[in-house]
Amino acid sequence: MSTGTGWRDIPIGGLIVDAGNSINYKTGGWRAFRPLRDEEQCTQCLMCWIYCPDSSILVEDSKVVAFDLEHCKGCGICAAVCPKKVEVHALTKQPGKVIQLVEEGSELCR
Repeated sequence: MSTGTGWRDIPIGGLIVDAGNSINYKTGGWRAFRPLRDEEQCTQCLMCWIYCPDSSILVEDSKVVAFDLEHCKGCGICAAVCPKKVEVHALTKQPGKVIQLVEEGSELCR
């Protein structure tokens, strides 16, 4: 007979009873796509930071400085809400927005 956790030992509704514990779980390994930001053309509107569901946009002094790739799942919300269009992205060399998604593991990710 198993002596593991039973259904009576789990909080009702699967509640997370320890606030702020998500920092302990590195979820970036799930990512299929990685966001890349053209730093020169970014207007620092912070829309990506506002909408990121994983708090993976790192901001210092009211400016985006990086992506927290240990927690970013590559959902693309940051790229979707980015309002700034560019003729040529500095990293991807493609037209589109300041934040663009590239396939994880591509040469641009190195």
